[in-house]
Amino acid sequence: MTTDMERAPDRGERAGDRRTRATVLVALVANLVIALAKVAGGLLAGSPALLSEAAHSVADSLNEVFLMASLRRSRRRADSRHPFGYGKERFFWSMLAAVGIFVTGGCFSFYQGLHTLLNPQSEDTGGYLVVYAVLGVSLLAEGASLVRATVQVRGQARQAGRGLLAQLRRGNDPTVRTVFAEDAAAVIGVLLAAAGAGLHQWTGQSAWEAGAALAIAVLLVCVAFRLGRDAQDLLVGRAVDPVLQQRAADLLAERPEIDVVTQLMTMQLGPDSALLAARVDLADGLDSAGVEALCVEVKRRIRTECPGFEQIFLDITAADRDERRRAADRRRSLRSAVARQQEPGR
Repeated sequence: MTTDMERAPDRGERAGDRRTRATVLVALVANLVIALAKVAGGLLAGSPALLSEAAHSVADSLNEVFLMASLRRSRRRADSRHPFGYGKERFFWSMLAAVGIFVTGGCFSFYQGLHTLLNPQSEDTGGYLVVYAVLGVSLLAEGASLVRATVQVRGQARQAGRGLLAQLRRGNDPTVRTVFAEDAAAVIGVLLAAAGAGLHQWTGQSAWEAGAALAIAVLLVCVAFRLGRDAQDLLVGRAVDPVLQQRAADLLAERPEIDVVTQLMTMQLGPDSALLAARVDLADGLDSAGVEALCVEVKRRIRTECPGFEQIFLDITAADRDERRRAADRRRSLRSAVARQQEPGR
């Protein structure tokens, strides 16, 4: 087995990380200011919907701290304890952010809405002007943060040759995706809180604000579930994008010295780094020097054409008939996955 344990040199904080750090900072400042305003306004006006939104903003603020920690920790150099680096720190802290959204935001909003629904006489919102003023400021601040996150996601989508929605589904940077999801949920939550307060004022029934709080809780639970599932997928060890897999397979197959690529395995190690392990059967006639030269050239070419692969392993093996058949099946499956991904609207 021929392996390459040399990791690509550490490049420090990349330009993309600097943009991500700025996006997270903008979201953190906005959420801290908004959380304080919502708490004060909710207590003064006695608005359960506004207090639910305050819990949402507190959860978002805590999550931005998690995401800032992930940016710093994921750039540490590989060492003997973690030879593949610390890129998966991003995935771990994004998982904690999803848990924070669920517990701090979703659960408190559910409690607030249920309490108001079961005790309608205990809630009497009178300071509507305060509620609307706080919600208006919140909508502007959250909207500005959402615009910045959207701009960064669009930039990542252009680099990957995808649309915005496809980038949100298949992108490898959970930090930006988390900020985008939080900001989008915050904007929707503000609108729900405003609708609940308005209907409460119009009808005199606090059940409308209770309904708004419960709707906010459902929204946050759904967002937390999706973010948590994506983070789990990456932590377990998700393969790289099928298009990138296909490109690496083509680079290997085009070498005349390689008879067949029996297996190609990849794993995302971080937002912009991945592992590739290929099992190949070589053509007859190559001596040890030829094998070594081939491995060096193949790795150089893959790193040039697919720079995301920072760890490359080649396993030289003799493939029997069954292995060749399975290899052909895998190639067809990979081509089908690439074709589905490139369909319009995906």
